[in-house]
Amino acid sequence: MVKKITAQDIADMIDQSLLNPTFTLEDVKKGCEIAKEYRCISVCLRPCDIEFAAGILKGSDVRLTTVIGFPHGSNATEVKVYETKLAVEQGCVEVDVVLNIGRLLSGDYDYVEKDLKAVVDAAHEKNALVKVIFENAYLTDEQKLKACEICTRVGADYTKTSTGYAPSGATIHDLKLMRANTPERMQVKAAGGVRKLDDALLVKAVGGNRFGCTRTESIMADAREREAAGTLVLPEITEETEFAAVLAARQGK
Repeated sequence: MVKKITAQDIADMIDQSLLNPTFTLEDVKKGCEIAKEYRCISVCLRPCDIEFAAGILKGSDVRLTTVIGFPHGSNATEVKVYETKLAVEQGCVEVDVVLNIGRLLSGDYDYVEKDLKAVVDAAHEKNALVKVIFENAYLTDEQKLKACEICTRVGADYTKTSTGYAPSGATIHDLKLMRANTPERMQVKAAGGVRKLDDALLVKAVGGNRFGCTRTESIMADAREREAAGTLVLPEITEETEFAAVLAARQGK
């Protein structure tokens, strides 16, 4: 059965990513304006840009999001908590926190859980949502499943595949694994490799709810064109799709 969607359905998945370390204030301003123009759900900012972006986005429905412990997840827990509280005070309603990758790889699951719970509790106290970044490029499936268990126990709102700065990003395999092994209330975000509308449609087709995006203009132009033509539909996910498409993440395309 063909399932048609709207261009706004795609915009409602886009966290416009403004995390490039070389971005100037003008780049951040342009990114925020693009997010407003296409009515994206959120902009995901470097912490130093939150207040600057808040002024640009004032009066719009675009949410402010920032990253915590980015990109390695190795900040002390107290630092992550402080980052979270400050971000919310400055206007963020969502935070994307990197779990402690090294401790997860070491099998120190208690540390990882306590670290994330502290951030989740600090955010939830102020009604902010938390997305937990796994950085799947470095993890085995067993470790991804363990991260899903931890996120479930600490009450995270989203699991997220990647920072976008590791050797590879989101894959269909990982999105399906994360969706199948977390509660229905918990959502899933893809990051890294979503560069075309067809990539975004794959994310939605396998149950993803958000994706990090640096190519909003081209994706949304394509979405609006297909919607007008009546051809904006979700793809059928087959074994061939999984093998061939997979957001081209492993090739870095």
